[in-house]
Amino acid sequence: MSTTASVKSTKGIWKVITASSLGTLIEWYDFYIFGSLAVVISTKFFPSDNPTAAFLSTLATFAAGFVVRPFGALFFGRLGDLIGRKYTFMVTLLLMGGATFLIGCVPAYETIGFMAPLLVLILRLLQGLALGGEYGGAATYVAEHAPMGERGYWTSWIQTTATFGLFISLMVILATRAALTPEQFDEWGWRVPFWVSILMVFVSYIIRKKMDESPVFAKAKAEGKTSTNPLKESFGNRYNLKFVLLALFGAAMGQGVVWYTGQFYAMSFLKTVMYVDSSQADGLLGLALLFGTPFFLFFGWLSDKIGRKAIMMAGMLLAILLYRPIYKAMYETTDVSLKTEIVDKAKVVAITKENSHQQLDSIYTSTKEFADGTKWQQVKTLHLADGKPILDEKGVAKSDTKTTVTITDSDRWSLIFWVFIQVIFVTMVYGPIAAFLVEMFPVKIRYTSMSLPYHIGNGIFGGLLPAISTFFVTNAKETGDPQFYLEGLWYPIVIAAISFCIGMVYLKRKNNIENE
Repeated sequence: MSTTASVKSTKGIWKVITASSLGTLIEWYDFYIFGSLAVVISTKFFPSDNPTAAFLSTLATFAAGFVVRPFGALFFGRLGDLIGRKYTFMVTLLLMGGATFLIGCVPAYETIGFMAPLLVLILRLLQGLALGGEYGGAATYVAEHAPMGERGYWTSWIQTTATFGLFISLMVILATRAALTPEQFDEWGWRVPFWVSILMVFVSYIIRKKMDESPVFAKAKAEGKTSTNPLKESFGNRYNLKFVLLALFGAAMGQGVVWYTGQFYAMSFLKTVMYVDSSQADGLLGLALLFGTPFFLFFGWLSDKIGRKAIMMAGMLLAILLYRPIYKAMYETTDVSLKTEIVDKAKVVAITKENSHQQLDSIYTSTKEFADGTKWQQVKTLHLADGKPILDEKGVAKSDTKTTVTITDSDRWSLIFWVFIQVIFVTMVYGPIAAFLVEMFPVKIRYTSMSLPYHIGNGIFGGLLPAISTFFVTNAKETGDPQFYLEGLWYPIVIAAISFCIGMVYLKRKNNIENE
């Protein structure tokens, strides 16, 4: 076994961490902006006559970026094992940044019709391909610079970038909203966060350009020990394929659904099921992420001491057992049927307004206030043609309904706490996993072998979660299930339970440090 990593000091490791993390953070920012603005995007790039279908279509487009991530992992993982880690994830950075910027430039559906969602889908797929190559490169690069026995801690800095990327995306959106009127943000301001990314990508490119290649890979290349066919050696070799499958089904799959439940599904649930005001939801989620992020480093460090398996399995088990109670508590926090209404303050205002099609809409705004300070507003827009309601295929008047609940400070802190608990589960399963995956595979095929299970677990099992869970909730609501809001949780609970069982039986208890 080489002692290169074990004798190496941490001198220069912070430069490696900064360069790798900054670029990866920006890529996650780019990737998450789409999810953070899903509610707004659904009204811009999809037909507006069915808001629920438009939102589900937006989530499906969001998920498409995750589905192609394994293909990006194969393509860029192969390049990374052939030519090096550094140059590969410089390409992924530029590809991601360009696609994100262009999403902000695509004209709305009302301007170019179905070309709008088609162009957004193509750009979203490019984002997914880029991210498929980015994470494996960054995690491998940092791990191959880290001293032996400290990989969990140093790679956990890379793990923080995903959460910080989401956090920064929320903060940029909040800042843009604050600087503009609601009308300006809805008309063109939502594009600003997409445009901002090009500046961050440029700065990160300059930093990454000055980086050196991974010393472990450089040594293997100098000795002629790199792979000539990483794909064949990774997946054509039965022994290595066994570890790829174990990494996927015993760890990455469960980690993926826990991660996306605690961050993306929590955000979607707050806005579309609980109807929390969008700015309030972004703000409280941002605080929960900020409070929880240091635990990535803690659990990464702890995994160096007691092993990766125990921490990841504990995180999955807690999620399996506690998701339903947590989401029940969240929903009841803003359930106005459980609050005391101030009847005298209820009112309905009706106006007629011309829409973008030069037709008139009847808009009814209902507001209610409650004893604890909660405010409820529902805007119902009835579409008219020649002064008469437009009917759908069932003969029912077409209308759009938007409900908003403005919560109190007390409820806000309750929700921050419940989301924070979910983020702790995320840090337990995600903090140690980069080091865990790196250590499962030999240097010459590491980039390829670790990237595929990670991106299938996160990209497919995790990335499909918001769309699948939202569909379950919508379907349960339509059938009259009184606990419809909990139905979306069955998907992450079942997937995490399967991964937990496989991981407990087949994963090694101790860290694997033999693959150098």
